[in-house]
Amino acid sequence: MTQAGICDVLVVGGGPAGSTIAALLAAEGRTVTLVDKDVHPRFHIGESLLPMNMPYFDQLGVAGQVAEIGMPKYGVEFVSPYHKKTVELQFGQAWDKTHPYSYQVRRSDFDHVLLKNAAAKGAMVIEGCRVGAVDFSQEGVNARGKDEAGVEHRWQAKFLVDATGRDTLMASRLDCKARNTRHNSAAIYGHFVGAKRPEGQAEGNIAIFWFDKGWFWFIPLADGTTSIGAVCKPDFLKTRGDRDMTEFFHSLIALAPELTERLKEATLTGPATGTGNYSYRSTRMTGKNYIMVGDAFAFIDPVFSTGVFLAMRSAFLGAKAVAQCLDRPRSASHAQQRFEREVRRGIDTFSWYIYRITRPGIRNLFMNPRNVLRMQEAVLGLLAGDIRRNPALHTRLQCFKGLYYINTMILKLKGKDAQTAMQVA
Repeated sequence: MTQAGICDVLVVGGGPAGSTIAALLAAEGRTVTLVDKDVHPRFHIGESLLPMNMPYFDQLGVAGQVAEIGMPKYGVEFVSPYHKKTVELQFGQAWDKTHPYSYQVRRSDFDHVLLKNAAAKGAMVIEGCRVGAVDFSQEGVNARGKDEAGVEHRWQAKFLVDATGRDTLMASRLDCKARNTRHNSAAIYGHFVGAKRPEGQAEGNIAIFWFDKGWFWFIPLADGTTSIGAVCKPDFLKTRGDRDMTEFFHSLIALAPELTERLKEATLTGPATGTGNYSYRSTRMTGKNYIMVGDAFAFIDPVFSTGVFLAMRSAFLGAKAVAQCLDRPRSASHAQQRFEREVRRGIDTFSWYIYRITRPGIRNLFMNPRNVLRMQEAVLGLLAGDIRRNPALHTRLQCFKGLYYINTMILKLKGKDAQTAMQVA
């Protein structure tokens, strides 16, 4: 059997980026078909949201639904064995104090909320169907896929939005996906029950634990489960050899005494899962009658929980670009260039800090926060997802970078440990 459909926009992928752009375009009255390979709800990692996600939820009309499934997240903890202390930073102290919190969410529930919202806004949603081929012409795009029942689907659309995440439909087709050579990372993770959490408002805070091989995330969820993951160099994770993944995960946790203490009465709910190198970026993001949004274009190390935020941000920017491409074809190139420029700028803004997150110089600054020249407020703004074009904020972030280089230089010149060098600085 074959089913055919005609639409203005075909969105491939039902994660946060795909569901968001489908909802925005359908709400404008455009015919939108969203196709996802999975049937929701389905498991996904990346449970921590940023405060600057909150305006997007309001605009989509899902703020109440996200609140129902979320664990409030008011800040972030940095735990450093090199400094033998924990530092808590609160989003309410950021440059923009109008969004003092966000949420930790189970992605299966969160993504399902966004997918259902796209359908409610008028998008046709097809689940359990993998798109396998796309062909472009002057008129638009023709795509083919097959669902779980073996039924073949064909679509004719004016425009394609690739929101396939790490499957990278278009980047793979165009052979333009490149490993991030400046920052390679891989992860191993699992979910625990019974983990020890901070009390009160800080219970939902995300915690970052540094250790000699990388860093751990600690994400408390509303149902009592805690997501734990280790991010390390891919070469190091390969050293596990034939060892069981779960056994290796426990051996990594043992390298972080503070995390071990929080998990001493906790139980892993299932086998640990590993992922390969997931830092990548495509050399292209747009083309005639298509754009890539979210992880379909790039993914960066998740230390600042940027995944969902950057995905949704690219969807909001992408919706404007797609609308202009459809309504004013002569200015399509300009619209796509502006979209690509803004998406790349957001990724680059976070990347500078991510590339240095395991270096002593940056650890010192995070573990010894000072609000000189409002630099602490600026960095907290960045951690909250505030990457708007704000000259005052940008100036403070540049000052922070300068302080980092001074701190790093002192470390090299003095040859002292990180904590002592920071005191000298």
